[in-house]
Amino acid sequence: MSDKILVIEDEPDIRKTLEYNLTREGFNVYGCGSLQEARNFLKKQEFSIVLLDLMLPDGSGLDLCKEAKSNEATKDIPIVIITAKDDEVDKVVGFELGADDYVTKPFSVRELILRVKAILKRNLKSSIPPVEIKRSFGSLTMDTESHEVFIDDHEIILTALEFKLLNQLVERRGRVQTRDQLLEDVWGYSADVTTRTVDTHIKRLREKLGSMGKYVQTKRGVGYKFSRTPE
Repeated sequence: MSDKILVIEDEPDIRKTLEYNLTREGFNVYGCGSLQEARNFLKKQEFSIVLLDLMLPDGSGLDLCKEAKSNEATKDIPIVIITAKDDEVDKVVGFELGADDYVTKPFSVRELILRVKAILKRNLKSSIPPVEIKRSFGSLTMDTESHEVFIDDHEIILTALEFKLLNQLVERRGRVQTRDQLLEDVWGYSADVTTRTVDTHIKRLREKLGSMGKYVQTKRGVGYKFSRTPE
């Protein structure tokens, strides 16, 4: 069965272009132009991924993102925000609400489709139970089965992507990983897709980790690494 994609976009030309190209890729695509229409779709259908414009005639797409991620029935549906707003603050808010990716207009349809496929592929892989359930580093403890993170027994709330990024860094602690490598391993993007998504997530991850954030180290001109030891 083909994956179902919900495209929420109030500009008819953009919506039709996305519907046409995604359908050509074999997806079942449903389109709408308002928050109310989107809410009705999400109540009646199960979707594999949602492409969400922020500036809609009856409100902000961020509201729908927050609602979807707070609802048990829809919280696991990946959301890709598509918008003309490219401020860093908007991106951080989007990711903080649980969005899986953020694409600014004008965008490459080909790149967007690559991102959609990568997210769907990543979600398919994540359904395979991990071998190692518990992972510890100093006062940091990770449960790869429940996706919970604790520092000194205090739970740190991370999005699915932030957890996967942290898990990747901790698992390969002591080794520098380039942005392209992280894009491929965490997001599933091929190296020819350029984005600052990694930097945004690293910044947010450090903030959430508090005192443990210092162990996420930047290697200027190369990438990032997690300290080998907590000393």
